[in-house]
Amino acid sequence: MSDENAPVFLDRLDIYMDMDQPLSHYYINSSHNTYLSGRQFGGKSSVEMYRQTLLAGCRCVELDCWDGKGEDEEPIITHGMAMCTDILFKDVIYALRDTAFVTSDYPVILSFENHCCKSQQYKLAKYCDEILGDLLLKEPIPDYPLEPGAVLPPPSLLKRKILIKNKRLKPEVEKKELELFLQGEFVIEDEVKEDASAVDVTKIAELEAPAAAAAAAAAVVPVAAAAASQDGGEEAPPVQYTGSTTNVHPWLSSMVNYAQPVKFQSFDYADKKNVHHNMSSFAETTGMNLLKSQAIEFVNYNKRQMSRIYPKGTRADSSNYMPQVFWNAGCQMVSLNFQTSDLPMQLNQGKFEYNGNCGYLLKPDFMRRADRSFDPFADAPVDGVIAASCAVQVIAGQFLSDKKVGTYVEVDMYGLPSDTVRKEFRTRMVPANGLNPVYNEEPFLFRKVVLPDLAVLRFGVYDENGKLLGQRILPLDGLQGGYRHISLRTEANFPMSLPMLFCNIELKIYVPDGFEDFMDALSDPRAFMGAAKERSDNMKAMGIEETGKKDKEEAARKEEQRVTEPPLVFDPITVDSLRQEKGFQKTAKKQQKELDAVKKKHAKERAGVQKQQNAAIERLVKGKSKEEIKADPAVRKLIQEQNAQWTEMAERHKKEEWELLKQQLADQQDILRKLMETTQAAQMKQLEAKHEREIKELNSRQAKISVETSKEVANDKTLKTKGEKDRRLREKKQNNIKRFMDEKKTATIKQNREKEKLKVTHDKQLEELANDVQKVSLSPGSVGLVGGVREIVTIETVLIEMYKVDEEEYKLASKYEFFA
Repeated sequence: MSDENAPVFLDRLDIYMDMDQPLSHYYINSSHNTYLSGRQFGGKSSVEMYRQTLLAGCRCVELDCWDGKGEDEEPIITHGMAMCTDILFKDVIYALRDTAFVTSDYPVILSFENHCCKSQQYKLAKYCDEILGDLLLKEPIPDYPLEPGAVLPPPSLLKRKILIKNKRLKPEVEKKELELFLQGEFVIEDEVKEDASAVDVTKIAELEAPAAAAAAAAAVVPVAAAAASQDGGEEAPPVQYTGSTTNVHPWLSSMVNYAQPVKFQSFDYADKKNVHHNMSSFAETTGMNLLKSQAIEFVNYNKRQMSRIYPKGTRADSSNYMPQVFWNAGCQMVSLNFQTSDLPMQLNQGKFEYNGNCGYLLKPDFMRRADRSFDPFADAPVDGVIAASCAVQVIAGQFLSDKKVGTYVEVDMYGLPSDTVRKEFRTRMVPANGLNPVYNEEPFLFRKVVLPDLAVLRFGVYDENGKLLGQRILPLDGLQGGYRHISLRTEANFPMSLPMLFCNIELKIYVPDGFEDFMDALSDPRAFMGAAKERSDNMKAMGIEETGKKDKEEAARKEEQRVTEPPLVFDPITVDSLRQEKGFQKTAKKQQKELDAVKKKHAKERAGVQKQQNAAIERLVKGKSKEEIKADPAVRKLIQEQNAQWTEMAERHKKEEWELLKQQLADQQDILRKLMETTQAAQMKQLEAKHEREIKELNSRQAKISVETSKEVANDKTLKTKGEKDRRLREKKQNNIKRFMDEKKTATIKQNREKEKLKVTHDKQLEELANDVQKVSLSPGSVGLVGGVREIVTIETVLIEMYKVDEEEYKLASKYEFFA
């Protein structure tokens, strides 16, 4: 087939990514127990596995180093205590030298699991130094020091370099011991050597009883993983022997730089230390537990430091775990058993086929930047990333099998949990035709792909017995749309010359429900308007009047009015309106009665005093002439006494009336304030009740929409499988929830504004009441007649201070004398 018909953009098969980012910003093609060619227990070790793995594009290989036996005591590589055969460490280093940079020039990481004594560690260092020579990175690059906060160097600066991942001594210890070693004074004390050929009997029983092992895995694996983590995380958890040695030879220690394994304590501790060249290894179970509990923290950790994931020890058959979930978290070295060509390995090889098969893939932007947050389990779209929609129609196949067998095709997608679709889309079985079956299926629709950068499509072709005939992994971010011939690969991901699928692939931007017309109008305005006009003309020709824009707007307005109650309009609360309140009228009448009673009492007392004084004067002046009265000192004295008595009485009456008026004024002020506060509280309660009704109506409408959505999805004939319906329903519910949240947020903002506006009005009314009470419009005691009811008009509008002023003026005024 022509290159123009390739299913992916051809530039993606060359190195097209930015290779100048720190190492921690890349996915690295990684292998676990690279030396094994078969099972983990009782398997065969082979040097050839290192050659094949490196030629396949792997950039991180594992070397389990043990003390060799015999006269030469050459260090060996084997799976310790698992009855596996061994190979010489030296032979592996020669193989690494010859094949490390055939497929890719980018750096290779040697992950040492070191169980050797110091004397044989010396040989490890010697072989690495002599055989690898300049290929080995022995010292850190000057611009990228091994200091806290210093970022890792980029792959572009480490081309054709081999890095060693092994425990390292403390700097001060390494410096001292290295000086002694270089001076020939380094003494190796007697050590307890580990025996790689020793067999763990309990482990044999466990692996021979897979059912029991599977039942115990949930309890055993996390504990064992924690122990392995404390030893640097270098060994598969259930293997019951000591981890990598911490008693490292200084020469080997000095060769370790940008890949220093450390005990993992916590993400917070790692963030506090901020040492980028420190890394940790996790068994798949431990890594999954961390993902479940601290997914965002795990992603942030991988922005700064490297992490390595390896299969759990109970995978005796060398099966693999699904790597996608750890790629979603940004883990760089997701190590797999390369000798097993299962689905996880196919995904790994298909993914790393991009970028020139160099073994390094740049992670998405939001998984590299410190200012971005990403939850790998979230269903919501990622900020700055446009969700995609993908439709795949499998039309036919060519040369799928040389046998006359039935065939069918499965199309799956792997990515984020919300994007992963497995075992749902499958063509019909075409019987007895492996040469050119025609499927011509309806398109398989992956309606919403939240994160296309991490998603991959898998095409699997099977015969009628379920045997895999061919497969192909295609990352979504480089997929080409249109009619494409997709050449297939073997189970081990080797190209097949003839077998291929003919498919139609359609890639679009994901458009939420209700925005399809809007998107069409933006994509091609002329075609959209032409189609709308043609539709309108056709409907008119059939005598159907299309609902106009104004009608739609009117319907939308009526719906809005139905959902939202009209705004409440409250009558303003004024002093006059408060005076009409029953409580105030009752108080006013009572105060008027009290004032009338005091005045009546005072008038009675004045009449009595006046009568008494007149009688006393009449007795004293009886029978006397005017001249005698004027000259009589007794008359003058009596008049002065009566004047003082009258003045004292008038002053006392005035004071009593003032005190009563002041008390009544204060009482009326309190009553008016309480009446206003009560009225305002009633208005606020009315408003809150209206808001509650609106929220209740909104919830009811939203619940109705949810039920209608469920019915709509259930009755949608285009959704053929339960998985499709579940995804469609989940998508619609997510859209509904987002819309519901926006509606509630808008309603809450509107209600808060209404409350705030009413509160401001109430505060202003209270202020006006206080100001009104302090105004003087009429003299105290003025009385009016309203509706036949006597009412004090201005008692509540007279200042208490005014009475005090009147009182002071009365005291200062000259006193009048009264003469009979």
